[in-house]
Amino acid sequence: MVGDNIEVGVYTTTKAREFADELELDLVEISPNAEPPVCKIMDYKKFVYEQKKREKAMKSKATKVIIKEIRFGPNTDDHDYEFKKKHAIKFLQDGAKLKAYVFFKGRSIIYKDQGQILLLRLAQELEEYGKVEQMPKLEGKRMIMFIAPKKK
Repeated sequence: MVGDNIEVGVYTTTKAREFADELELDLVEISPNAEPPVCKIMDYKKFVYEQKKREKAMKSKATKVIIKEIRFGPNTDDHDYEFKKKHAIKFLQDGAKLKAYVFFKGRSIIYKDQGQILLLRLAQELEEYGKVEQMPKLEGKRMIMFIAPKKK
């Protein structure tokens, strides 16, 4: 945005300010640590507006990760398991990540192995819809496993 009568080059700060005033634009410091400091004559408000516009466009293009949760008990019945598996398939087909966990209440923590078997069975049955991102891991009273959807 340099005017026709202004040549690109090294100018003093006052001279550069005069040029900016003449063009009714702003003098923006690009690199203050350089010797001499680098400045540019531009419409600063327009620059900030375009920068925000670019950031917003980039943000809208970014994919948002949705995590859906499915909770099991260590002694989950087959019918309940099939019902929850059906939901898990739907979540993975919709492109959401799946967080499947077995919640151990009270003394049911003694059935850790049953919880792990349940989650591994789920992972095996959902193999065509998604891949296991994190194997079953015990965290406190929960055994958690993550499954990511397969790309279409």
